[in-house]
Amino acid sequence: MIFKDEDDFYRGIFSLFEFNDTGSVLIRERRRTRFRMKKKGMREYSANRDLLVEILAICFMPNHIHLLVRQIKERGIVKFIQKLGTGYAGYFNRKYNRKGHLLGKFYAVHVKNEAQLMTVFVYTHCNPLSLIESKWKEGGIKNPLKAIKFLESYKWSSYLDYIGKKNFPSVTERDFTLEVMGGEKGCRKFVKDWIKYKKELKDWQELGVE
Repeated sequence: MIFKDEDDFYRGIFSLFEFNDTGSVLIRERRRTRFRMKKKGMREYSANRDLLVEILAICFMPNHIHLLVRQIKERGIVKFIQKLGTGYAGYFNRKYNRKGHLLGKFYAVHVKNEAQLMTVFVYTHCNPLSLIESKWKEGGIKNPLKAIKFLESYKWSSYLDYIGKKNFPSVTERDFTLEVMGGEKGCRKFVKDWIKYKKELKDWQELGVE
């Protein structure tokens, strides 16, 4: 498990934002800034960062993370994952009195075209379905309406932001993907249609996103 409670999930989201920076990260200073903004009722937070990657989509599961990113600095993905892994592991180890690595090695798939981007977008945001239908990847989704409702209330992904429900809007860059997907309505329709008419598992394997 890499997220044991709600605070861990929030810290993970916070880490995605803060460690996406070529410079050093002053966690305490930025947390104080965020706290002051929260007291003033300001939900979105920005900082002067030199981004390593554009984070297009995210999904946190209790024991793993899915990220859809676009590299904008040389070796940006590698550097970002290293900083994320080190930073979040430091927090987790202090909290739970443990030592060592936490996130482990990451597996990367190069997205080659818009069709694959759309598929990875859906796959990333549908991963939480494992929490309510453990065999959905092998046997399909038995209750599509329940699945759709669950995804539209699952807090620890970027799907809510993509369908117009502000969740963690500062973390992701959505303009490009929204254009490809056909806007907020297109995102919702594509996910709904996929849930209702799910592709066979071999289609995921062919795209390298199993």
